[in-house]
Amino acid sequence: MRESAVLRIGNASGFYGDRFAAVREMLTGGPLDVLTGDYLAELTMLILARDRLKDPSLGYARTFLRQMEECLGLARERGVRIVVNAGGLNPARLADELRELARSLGVEAAVAHVEGDDLLPRREELGLPEGLLAANAYLGGFGIAACLAEGADVVVTGRVTDAALVAGPGIARFGWTPDALDALAGAVVAGHVLECGAQATGGNYAFFREHDVTRPGFPIAELHADGSSVITKHPGTGGAVTIGTVTAQLLYETGGSHYLGPDVTARLDTVRLAADGPDRVRIDGVRGEAPPPTLKVGLNRLGGHHNEVVFVLTGLDIEAKAALVRRQFAEALPAAARPAELRWTLARTDHPDAPDEEAASALLRLTARDRDPAKVGRELGKAAVELGLAGYPGFHLTAPPGPGAPYGVFTAVSVDAKAVEHTAVLPDGRRIAVPPAPVTGQSFATEPQLPDPLPPGPTRRAPLGLVVGARSGDKGGDADLGVWARTDDGWRWLAHALTVQRLRELLPETAELTVTRHLLPNLRAVNFTIAGLLGEGVAARHRFDPQAKALGEWLRSRHLDLPTALLDSPETPL
Repeated sequence: MRESAVLRIGNASGFYGDRFAAVREMLTGGPLDVLTGDYLAELTMLILARDRLKDPSLGYARTFLRQMEECLGLARERGVRIVVNAGGLNPARLADELRELARSLGVEAAVAHVEGDDLLPRREELGLPEGLLAANAYLGGFGIAACLAEGADVVVTGRVTDAALVAGPGIARFGWTPDALDALAGAVVAGHVLECGAQATGGNYAFFREHDVTRPGFPIAELHADGSSVITKHPGTGGAVTIGTVTAQLLYETGGSHYLGPDVTARLDTVRLAADGPDRVRIDGVRGEAPPPTLKVGLNRLGGHHNEVVFVLTGLDIEAKAALVRRQFAEALPAAARPAELRWTLARTDHPDAPDEEAASALLRLTARDRDPAKVGRELGKAAVELGLAGYPGFHLTAPPGPGAPYGVFTAVSVDAKAVEHTAVLPDGRRIAVPPAPVTGQSFATEPQLPDPLPPGPTRRAPLGLVVGARSGDKGGDADLGVWARTDDGWRWLAHALTVQRLRELLPETAELTVTRHLLPNLRAVNFTIAGLLGEGVAARHRFDPQAKALGEWLRSRHLDLPTALLDSPETPL
């Protein structure tokens, strides 16, 4: 990597299926030292596991191989090193494919990979449950660093933490040792901002109308030796990098103030953000603590089979029509064919006196789950279809019922970090064992002191989203919801107003669930973990929004009495 005081690390992928052209755009848009790509998520690991079941030579993100066919030569010409987790469940095979690709292209490229995260072959030894499709430990950045230090031009990994893709190059460039906890924590925070690609540059941003996000660029972290960074993007690309966009990404799926990882525990309550010019946000002040003695292990298994039937209810008497469908369906479906779980949800998408039929219609959704595929297949569809001429007026479905499909379940457990064989496999075939963190500890989060409340004053009934932003997502079966204020006065109000009880009132789905609230004063934010909202995780499709991606926007749309001082502030968007 270039010998300079700043390491420029870009991102070109936030998930498997992200913008294909982003690799070329990042390589040609301006100077970079390292280009990273995050291709893995909980659902992706299940998809790759099913690929591997069909063909043991698969299990990696094939999109990345096609991207390298187009751009590997360009990366080598520009001296940009590539670090990605596209290896998924088969990083060794992807590394071999890349070497063959480089030979066919006539490109000199030293390819290395990181392995040891795949614990499925050691299931019995480690006491993991039966019936798993995948079991992968979340590794840190020191394996990546070892590959880069030994001259790798391309490093592919399996399941590492998303932030390790940035921390690893930082370790290699600046020589951080495992006890450089603050520097490592700063790199982890920068990595978390980059990992979801355009989410840091205005994508999925609550106040999206303030910027042109038609085609946002991808983010860059200018990383320094002390772990501080500046988040930016290539000149002339779309979107924006602001304190708001960076705050939104920092709150995404992080949980509380102590962000646990295999290399360091990053203290998110110490993060400081400051504007550093147009499309530039400085991150510093991050403190690190010793990582836990265990590693997170993601487990994927098949949970059973599911199916869905959607009835369209149009015009008058929507509630009565829905009740009729449920009664008739209960009569039509034989008891012996009844699935283990039947769930009905009525989405009142209808409008009175609507100018078109779709706007006059509501959707009644039936979801069924059972371990037996037959119970969510033909009999279920038959019971729905046979109501066609004997049901409510205007009966029709959005689509004919299908045969049903398998669904997966994601859970997470912990294993002793010393039991995981983290290995860097170098371009010349040598294998370097990467030891676990030499010092570990248990972090105890302390709740920060509440700010002084906003003085009493007049209020106006309005949507919460006029004065706060939000970003939400999934962690297994739990939902993570971060809410932030844009001003100090907004923070003084938010910290006192948005309690766990108030959240339960605004989001009735959460009323019976365990909700934990964390304060992050430096970010003017509160973060909620809502246990069990997503059932058995995204693949189980437990609810309408199975990954809780829009949970924050639902919260922002709810009305409550807001201080007029905040609503009339010049920083409140129109």
